[in-house]
Amino acid sequence: MMIQRIQTLYLLIVTALMAVTLFVPLAWFAGDAGEFGLYAFALKTAEGEAVQPAVYMGVVLALACALPLVTIFLFRRRLLQIRLCVVEIVLLLGGVIMEGVYYFLSWRVFSDLAFHTQGFRPAIALPLVCLLFAYLAARAIFRDELLVRAADRIR
Repeated sequence: MMIQRIQTLYLLIVTALMAVTLFVPLAWFAGDAGEFGLYAFALKTAEGEAVQPAVYMGVVLALACALPLVTIFLFRRRLLQIRLCVVEIVLLLGGVIMEGVYYFLSWRVFSDLAFHTQGFRPAIALPLVCLLFAYLAARAIFRDELLVRAADRIR
């Protein structure tokens, strides 16, 4: 099987990167109480016990993971694909904002501890990378639509 449309590759990359974002830690916090990790669905201890839920962020990131996969299979409906790419971009922006909000909320939990450090993991930036690929996919789908319209006009 060969991928003939570059936007399919872009959308697969978005799906894969967002799947990684769902399962790896996005940030870490350390203090007197131990080390904690911010994941897509909760703030967890080193043992994996949930301390603070982050369900809304998890749902937004999960939707941002599933939508590009659905969009790939709508290849005959290019205008709908473009609209879904725009929705994906909005979801990714929402995911970035939610990551910031939950990072701040998690930071506030630990800010009063005597010894407190925190940091980001590389996965927190993946939705920003996905924004680029979602934009490239939308642009490639639009180019295909223009090509089809030009071919129809010639007939």
